[in-house]
Amino acid sequence: MPRFAANLSMLYPEHALVDRFAAAAADGFEAVEILFPYELAAAEFATLLKRYGLHLALFNAPPGDWAAGERGLACLAGREAEFQAGIQQALAYAQALACPRIHVMAGLLAAGDDAEAARQRYIANLRWAAAQAAHLGLQLCIEPINGRDMPGYFLQGQEQARALIQAIAAPNLRLQMDLYHCQISQGDVSTQLRLNMASGLLAHVQIAGVPARQEPDQGELRAEHLLALLDELGYTGHVGCEYRPRANTRAGLAWLRPWQPAKP
Repeated sequence: MPRFAANLSMLYPEHALVDRFAAAAADGFEAVEILFPYELAAAEFATLLKRYGLHLALFNAPPGDWAAGERGLACLAGREAEFQAGIQQALAYAQALACPRIHVMAGLLAAGDDAEAARQRYIANLRWAAAQAAHLGLQLCIEPINGRDMPGYFLQGQEQARALIQAIAAPNLRLQMDLYHCQISQGDVSTQLRLNMASGLLAHVQIAGVPARQEPDQGELRAEHLLALLDELGYTGHVGCEYRPRANTRAGLAWLRPWQPAKP
């Protein structure tokens, strides 16, 4: 049976962030994930997790200036010091929040950028970051993101991600597979999921419907098949519910109810 994590950045928009913990717990979630936890002090975040009996499955390292359109620093020229400072901040939060893994965003390439130079920077930065995380027993993840939602994103394909992880060769660097991004970027989601599981690299899965990133209850990414496939393949990690509810979050969770453990 898959284990689910409520994405607190996208679910429960009807509540303030500090109230989303209670809402997730009330809906039967035992885990949460979040894009960026940094608007709360780590101590406050940890208190909310403990109060509602939740654990944090995943969050992102600082991505640069998000409001200005930046989407990660790992492949960008001249941003190495900022990248390293962001990783140190993320590692401190991970320790304080007992979170086992951090997603490191790659960044955007502009037209005319040297793709090979960006690849070499990315590899060097991820090797450094993975070494820092390894000292603390933590895992880093990379995630292909589709170029429709995030034009110019350096890492878009599952094959590219697997090749980069193999090139970086850090034991604690793993793959985060968002089924929504995979469907838009390249399709053939079931095959890619099988390949990722066979590679031994898959650490975290996220789910959403297409084409509008809403509940996975209709269209090409209906949850029934994909969740059953995860069970068949022996996936034991979390499935992050990273989607934008059509309306009320709780009402939209009907797709999830058959997959939640029965209450005692």
